[in-house]
Amino acid sequence: MAFEPASPFDSLMQEYSRVFRDWDDLTLARWLAQTLGQFEGRAWRSSHPLVGAYLLAAKIAHDRQIWFKRLATPPAGYAESPCCRAPFLPLLTRDVHNAGLICEHCSETLVPFEEISAELRPALEAWAKNYEPVHAVAHWDDRQRRRAGNYDDAYENAAKQAEQLLAYNGRDLAPKLLESYAAVIWEDADECLEVRPEDVQI
Repeated sequence: MAFEPASPFDSLMQEYSRVFRDWDDLTLARWLAQTLGQFEGRAWRSSHPLVGAYLLAAKIAHDRQIWFKRLATPPAGYAESPCCRAPFLPLLTRDVHNAGLICEHCSETLVPFEEISAELRPALEAWAKNYEPVHAVAHWDDRQRRRAGNYDDAYENAAKQAEQLLAYNGRDLAPKLLESYAAVIWEDADECLEVRPEDVQI
């Protein structure tokens, strides 16, 4: 089978993560634990540079099973994830109603939707259902595009709606998860609609 070269983005991420790969396990574990302490008590954009650095390090830590080795103690506010035993760091995405909250360490479902706080579930469900048809515009087939008349206008309107919905998520919904979790990361972009983090103003 032919070898598929990494995309330019993957190559860049490999370059960025090299610094963490060169660290020994103890140094890596301590840095992760200290960074979790900085995260605590806040809802963070997924595009934040510190979050990006943490995720690169967390991927290497997951591959090395750093959290299984118990080389460093995470801050007391973080429970142990049932999926990979790393500290509990959930990601809130537009797929929350179907996928629940995602583990930032192993990308598995960390909290199924039905296990999220009952007080918050209705608001999250309503938000996700409002977002679904907006995001779907980016994936319309030719028939749907023709029916819309001017697809460029429909696409632009969907992007603007996505910006508003993502901002609402980061401003109003994600912070409420802090009542249950030490920290939370929220998705602040939509590549399909070309919505960038800088477009999402909270």
